[in-house]
Amino acid sequence: VWPGDGSPCGEASGRGTCQDVVVSNALVGSQFPFSGIDDRENWPVVFYNRTCRCQGNFMGHHCGECKFGYRGSDCTERRAMVRKELFKLTAAEKDKFIAYLNLAKRTTSQDFVIITGTHQQMDNGSNPLFADINVYDLFVWMHYYASRDAFLEGQAVWENIDFAHEAPGFVPWHRFFLLLWE
Repeated sequence: VWPGDGSPCGEASGRGTCQDVVVSNALVGSQFPFSGIDDRENWPVVFYNRTCRCQGNFMGHHCGECKFGYRGSDCTERRAMVRKELFKLTAAEKDKFIAYLNLAKRTTSQDFVIITGTHQQMDNGSNPLFADINVYDLFVWMHYYASRDAFLEGQAVWENIDFAHEAPGFVPWHRFFLLLWE
């Protein structure tokens, strides 16, 4: 629910609509010879099956944010961003950057929690295992979750898989991940 108008996905304000999640049924690939074992195989439907489909220049889990490169209450103002070379930052810019990183470490996310167990460990969702997380560690966790080993039956682990870095969507996923971080 977008707090701006109290409707799911800001639908009452034309920001987006709530829709069923559609996932590909394409094979994962020969590097992962299992099926129905890992939560990430059919991400995200193992945890939720509806999501916001944002319209126009809106984005975010409830269409309450502006797409990259836009700002303003209606996300219509263009915003040019220039990334400065880290080694060319002034002392004041470095201090500001570090201050923001420290703030992210001390700020609990108001929008997201993380899972602390597999879907199987959660008894197929009937025993939720979630925890609050700070904004900085949320990004660390997202990267970990996408690239971690696969947990198999019992205590077995499949180490020869990296759903993030070895997947065909690696480049766009990583670009989006870094844009979110910024």
